[in-house]
Amino acid sequence: MKLFGWYRALMRNPQSRWLVIIGSLVYLVSPIDLSPDIIPFVGQIDDVILATLLFSELFQWLLGAGHLASNESAGAQQENDATVKTTVDVEAVSIDE
Repeated sequence: MKLFGWYRALMRNPQSRWLVIIGSLVYLVSPIDLSPDIIPFVGQIDDVILATLLFSELFQWLLGAGHLASNESAGAQQENDATVKTTVDVEAVSIDE
């Protein structure tokens, strides 16, 4: 698993998503950190990493939800249309003997 794969897995789990979001936001505004904010640059590293993880996962989740909604509406439209053709994109590889 990747370095922060556990965070991504928790964010993608619907049962723990909101707890992780709220916990991350509380950690970001809390004066208690892994590295104290009093130390220049080093104190902000954990906050920047957590904020980056949080916002990237939130944006992926929101964009994914929008993408799924558009796919569902397109799927419903395709069910109504009897002449829909499906195209499969295949990457061909030639083998030289």
